[in-house]
Amino acid sequence: NGVQGQADIVSRLSALPPLNPSSPFAIDTLDAQPSNAQGGLLIFVTGRLQVEGESNPLRFSQTFQLIPQGPGSYFVQNDIFRLNYG
Repeated sequence: NGVQGQADIVSRLSALPPLNPSSPFAIDTLDAQPSNAQGGLLIFVTGRLQVEGESNPLRFSQTFQLIPQGPGSYFVQNDIFRLNYG
């Protein structure tokens, strides 16, 4: 089920079960490429997320864009995170 708006997104993420502290996630793939003339980066990640009480990890994908904000500093312009059920 999708959610929209800052308050609904925070509420949905806060309701997720806690991470397994011994091995909360594993990254399977990571791809990055330049995203603009100012030195931004577009990053795509896939992996597995283990939540407490679940025997099988949940698969996830995440895409985010980093924009330079001064020497050696970036901020996240956009971020899309999806749990891939099924």
